[in-house]
Amino acid sequence: MIITSEQVSNGHPDKICDQISDAVLTVCLEQDKNSRVAVETLIKDNHIVVAGEMKTTALFDLKTVVRNVVKPLGMENIIVTNLIGLQSDDISQGVDTGGAGDQGMMYGYATDETDECLPLPYVLATRVLENLMELQHPLLGKDAKAQVSYDYDNKRITTFLVSIQHSDEMTIENLRVIVKESMIKVAKQYKQNLDFNVLVNPTGRFVLGGSYADAGVTGRKIIADTYGGFAHHGGGAFSGKDPSKVDRSGAYMARKIAKDIVREGYAKRCEVQLAYAIGVAEPVSIHVETFGTSNYTSKQLVGMIRERYDLTPKGIIKELDLLNVDYTQSTCFGHFTKPILPWEQ
Repeated sequence: MIITSEQVSNGHPDKICDQISDAVLTVCLEQDKNSRVAVETLIKDNHIVVAGEMKTTALFDLKTVVRNVVKPLGMENIIVTNLIGLQSDDISQGVDTGGAGDQGMMYGYATDETDECLPLPYVLATRVLENLMELQHPLLGKDAKAQVSYDYDNKRITTFLVSIQHSDEMTIENLRVIVKESMIKVAKQYKQNLDFNVLVNPTGRFVLGGSYADAGVTGRKIIADTYGGFAHHGGGAFSGKDPSKVDRSGAYMARKIAKDIVREGYAKRCEVQLAYAIGVAEPVSIHVETFGTSNYTSKQLVGMIRERYDLTPKGIIKELDLLNVDYTQSTCFGHFTKPILPWEQ
């Protein structure tokens, strides 16, 4: 059984948009903990549109927030269009009384196959991109994708793929040497085989990247944000949403619950589903799947969850301290890969 997972870098156009949306959210919460924010970003070339709705007393210059995100990525002379409006009173009336900001279902997942409690191929794809970005090589660009195919029957990497933007001065031969070194470093870190099939920029040239090669939109990398395709996803994106939106806070709590179940030995793999109705505080349903790896029934685990966790939006926000999070730290390389984030502790 060979399963493949992928990750994208911080310079991918969709991830640029996620970073902008989360930067707007973070600046609002820094000034006003009661901020209600739901913003999305679109980018093409140097044109950036930030749209959505919010209710906040925070004061900031949107272009400055955007510039602070894109300047480290090498973008200058940006054109920012502000299409942010006021949050609908119809939505806020349900949230203000403690209810969920929207209906929907959220999933959390954990597995004991890595210390991160995440699927191994997803972790490998994530770590190789982090490693390449940390190199800060002057001839490597910021736009990249990684993909890892893993044979679970024989417990080995079969194919390691990276496509990464590069300078016109970089030869494909030198590029492949640099990237392969990062692949091997990460494989060794996770005690994996080194005789995998190596694919680096299979089409060859990748000089034009980022928003100049493709458009980007907030929320298009939800699988890379979560579990790399190993678990269900409720469909709602995370970035740009304050924690009253259960698309975000509910997914974070579901991940914490699944991780707690695995770390405490109740199961080796676990997927938790939470579902909410707009304006209603308690979840309308909870479901647990342990894929035959637990001695406990789903009903028993759901009972434990209901006793142990406050799953109202206010309860989740308090438990995970979600009004004091720098959400720009969560945006890139997965929302569940960093131990500094409260839902990962």
